[in-house]
Amino acid sequence: MKKSLISLAVLSVVFPLTSQAAPVSGQLTDAQGNPIAGVAVHVHGKDKQVVTDNSGNYQIDLDANSQLHFSKDGYLDKRLEVQNTTQTINLVLEKSSIEAITVYASALHKSNLEMTSPVTVISGDELKDRSSSTLGETLNKLPGVNQTYFGPVSSSPVIRGLDGPRVRIMQNGLESSDASRVGPDHANTNETLSAEQIEVLRGPATLLYGSGAIGGVVNVVDARIPSTNYESLEGAVEYKHDTVNEGNTAAFVLNGGDNGFNFHLDGLKRKTEDTTVPKFEAHHDEHEEEHDAEAHEGEDHHDEHDEEAIDSIENSFIDTTAFNLGTSYVNDHLVVGIAYGRIESDYGIPGHSHAGHDHGHEEEHEEEGHEEEHDAHEEHGDVFARLTQDRYQANFTYSLHDSAIERFDVKLGYTDYRHAEIEEGMEGTVFTNESKELRATAEHNLLGWHGVVGYHYYDSDYGADGAEAFTPHSDTTQHALFALEERTFGDFRVELGARFESTEIDAPEILLGHEEHGHDEHDHEEHGDEEHGDEEHHGEEYAYVGEFDSISLSAGTIWNFQEGHSLALSVGHSERSPSAAELLSNGLHIATGTYDLGLGYEIEEGEIHFEPENIEQETSNNLDLTLRKFNGDFGYTINAFYNQIDNFYFQQDTGLVIDSHHDEMLSMEEFLSHGHDEDEATRVFQYQYADVDLYGIEFDVHYQVNSDLMLKVMGDHIRNDVKDTSEYLPRFPQNKLGFEAEYDWQALQLNFSATHYFEQDKLGAHETHTESYTLLDIAAKYNLDVLNTDSYIFAKVQNLTDELAFSHTSFIKDIAPLPGRNFQLGMRVYF
Repeated sequence: MKKSLISLAVLSVVFPLTSQAAPVSGQLTDAQGNPIAGVAVHVHGKDKQVVTDNSGNYQIDLDANSQLHFSKDGYLDKRLEVQNTTQTINLVLEKSSIEAITVYASALHKSNLEMTSPVTVISGDELKDRSSSTLGETLNKLPGVNQTYFGPVSSSPVIRGLDGPRVRIMQNGLESSDASRVGPDHANTNETLSAEQIEVLRGPATLLYGSGAIGGVVNVVDARIPSTNYESLEGAVEYKHDTVNEGNTAAFVLNGGDNGFNFHLDGLKRKTEDTTVPKFEAHHDEHEEEHDAEAHEGEDHHDEHDEEAIDSIENSFIDTTAFNLGTSYVNDHLVVGIAYGRIESDYGIPGHSHAGHDHGHEEEHEEEGHEEEHDAHEEHGDVFARLTQDRYQANFTYSLHDSAIERFDVKLGYTDYRHAEIEEGMEGTVFTNESKELRATAEHNLLGWHGVVGYHYYDSDYGADGAEAFTPHSDTTQHALFALEERTFGDFRVELGARFESTEIDAPEILLGHEEHGHDEHDHEEHGDEEHGDEEHHGEEYAYVGEFDSISLSAGTIWNFQEGHSLALSVGHSERSPSAAELLSNGLHIATGTYDLGLGYEIEEGEIHFEPENIEQETSNNLDLTLRKFNGDFGYTINAFYNQIDNFYFQQDTGLVIDSHHDEMLSMEEFLSHGHDEDEATRVFQYQYADVDLYGIEFDVHYQVNSDLMLKVMGDHIRNDVKDTSEYLPRFPQNKLGFEAEYDWQALQLNFSATHYFEQDKLGAHETHTESYTLLDIAAKYNLDVLNTDSYIFAKVQNLTDELAFSHTSFIKDIAPLPGRNFQLGMRVYF
């Protein structure tokens, strides 16, 4: 009996059995005593919210001790612990120069102004105005953020010089699970036009999201699973036309609900032609220029590859269709929902040409009947990609009454991704990625510490089949446990966290031989691609299983030393195992014009040997210091960081080349001595280790001159030092400095921006330097206010001066400059 009473007492503390509702009411005013209408008063952890009326008054019923969150654009957020008793709470909200937005990726419901680590959130009309055909281009102007830029068709974010498997791209807190981190020509599957907000977490975010976030996180948030109740039908439609590529984009979103049941539907159609660029002289083929300084120094070299005038990026069309459908049930304590999304995209791959090579895929795929694809894209000529992705998500959230355990969250995701390269109407190389993901967390409040503990599971079954399958089939499985805790001590809030992660990479068939190397592509004609026996490969077959354990630790504090001012410090230790591509790549990567080789191989006397033993993990020790001022008319965010990374994995030009006539790797001098031309050579890039220091500063300054005029200045300066060498990391982004002026005059909003990108002369091996350039943009938006809807017509001129600009981060920099002058016209309607 005594044990039963004790158990009941414990349960009543963790999960209280009963509660009574008590009304809390009050008024919200500004510093001058004027009432503030439209302030959201939200109960933390629950779907319960009211909005202040025109007199600034509110009333909300509480069934337990709670935290109330008061928020409105243009004002500083307030959070207040409230007892479950009838009471009146009047508050004064101070104006803010920076909008406070809840960061869903923070795990503890923090706003961007409350984070101990640097974060930028773009949402609402700002996001719609920035939205582009790629995620990288949408975020490119943010401080510390750049883009990989494989022409206008594919571009992923680069955060503080890090990209690929170091930057985790997420959709509503779950991995995007495409192949954009495997190769720069693989497009990201996140559509920004249907997003509600995009969150960019700079610096290591490995604690919550794993070793793939050692450089940062980009979380694209949409409402495909509604988390709040809709009481009526609402939505938006948008259409825009771009002259730079004769592109047309149409999108819509529709939300509705009744009695706790909600639905969401959005869709997008984008179709463009090749992108025009300022006329420029192309030097030889897409990669030959980088050899000119060494191989042709002092020569007067004129042949069939001499300079030619180019005014467009050949084979850069896009044809994309996407939609998302979701439903949910929501009440005060429960959110449960499911969603399905699909994207289909055909897009050209600039520089991806198989001229002079016959890969022998015609016979293999003739029966598949893809001739209509050739007809549809005949005008584009070169190889194009056909991307499809089916994505399923499910969310479950349960919020408890006043208890030590506040909330349970479960997120589930399943993604089926396929990327086929189409040549002459036939499928060539096919990349696939089937992934499964689970995130389960429990939020709690124990002994003065508020935090979350969780379990994370992720499995990626990645496959590549065809002559350009430079990475073998592999299955990567991760299990992780993590915890993040916070506590307030006066004006200081402290965060502590830890994560343990176990990773297994299973590659059942690693083949070594001249066909796998891509040395003799004509052999495919004789044998066909379906046969892969040992005799044809004349090599060895390996089965590889690699296991890695990683530990991440973090500590941070934020000091609110004055109203509207804060200083944040965060330190972190992160470990990362190599991705399957970094470890096991071994083949011709035509999109980048290179032969890619992973960490698990060694080159001895021109031959490749598979020796994956003693692979070191990448280890990062990071320090971030953030100063923020966000009250009044003048505000700023300044980030300074230092990141020491040991065993940094990066692709280095080995100085060796490979071609279709030799079953070995040669130096360029040996290759030329055999009577070949330099343009026949393919350079060998191998992942290697180096100890690297990354450091820099980012800043974003706002000044509200008056009620109509806002001025902004932003910029970054980021450097890298590769220890024990005079070289730098390849394709490291240029520093930038930007200015923006926004003027509101009644229903008209005008915007002018100028962004200067400095030259990049800190070069990796065999790189050419990139000149500086300045991009000028102007935009106008007019509110029509038709039929009681928010309706806008907008017009933009991007790259106003038609500046010829090259991105240093691009693998195909020399043939794919940034787009030329673009006139954009469009209309956006909310209802």
